[in-house]
Amino acid sequence: MTMNSATALDGKVALVTGGSRGIGAAVALRLAEEGAEVALTYQGSADRAEEVVAKITAMGRTGWAVRADSADPAAVHGAVAAVAERFGRLDVLVNNAGVGAVGPIERTAVEEVDRVLEVNVRAPYLYARAAVEHLADGGRIVTIGSCMAQRVAFGGAALYATSKAALIGLTKALARELGPRGITVNLVHPGPIDTDMNPADGESADFQRGFVALGRYGTPADVAGAVAYLAGEDGRYVSGAELSVDGGFAA
Repeated sequence: MTMNSATALDGKVALVTGGSRGIGAAVALRLAEEGAEVALTYQGSADRAEEVVAKITAMGRTGWAVRADSADPAAVHGAVAAVAERFGRLDVLVNNAGVGAVGPIERTAVEEVDRVLEVNVRAPYLYARAAVEHLADGGRIVTIGSCMAQRVAFGGAALYATSKAALIGLTKALARELGPRGITVNLVHPGPIDTDMNPADGESADFQRGFVALGRYGTPADVAGAVAYLAGEDGRYVSGAELSVDGGFAA
């Protein structure tokens, strides 16, 4: 998808959850490039979050980092309220924060199930619930899912796939509910992406590449481009959709 001036986000305010690294950082920077003022949440890496903010500021945009544990409902609500108060508006919510989980189902502790569902499912729901109070009509909600929601090509991913598949229902239901306000709600499914959580030179990288039609990992910028399209003017008639950025993983 080629970006052009029609997709510029000048005057818009975006909130990217989990924006201090990887896909979230790339999304935050791309939205700033498109003209948005960008707030981002982080949990443990204040230094990395401030590095992203510094890059946003260097573009002539306003950046702001807010510490928020996505597993804490009060922190989620507080982060959205703080962003809306600081910037005076909210136009784009990108639900990116998430945690991974791999292992046989019989060895999965209940505590791990709770943590994954809290961060990967409950938090996007709560971020959306809080954002709806502030989103301008014609706003955007984009959630980062996973290729594992569409095709589970190997074992040991039941918990993670469950959490990401739940986002399909959330996306479609919210698209229907918020459509009368012109708010679009969409889901982006990344495939194997080269990040510090899943590096292209990691132990399982060759195994994962074997499921990708293009035979290689993607980059965070690949995902960020898709998010920018959905957040921009060119995405105004796309809602309730699942967009795969997976190199053909689900083909």
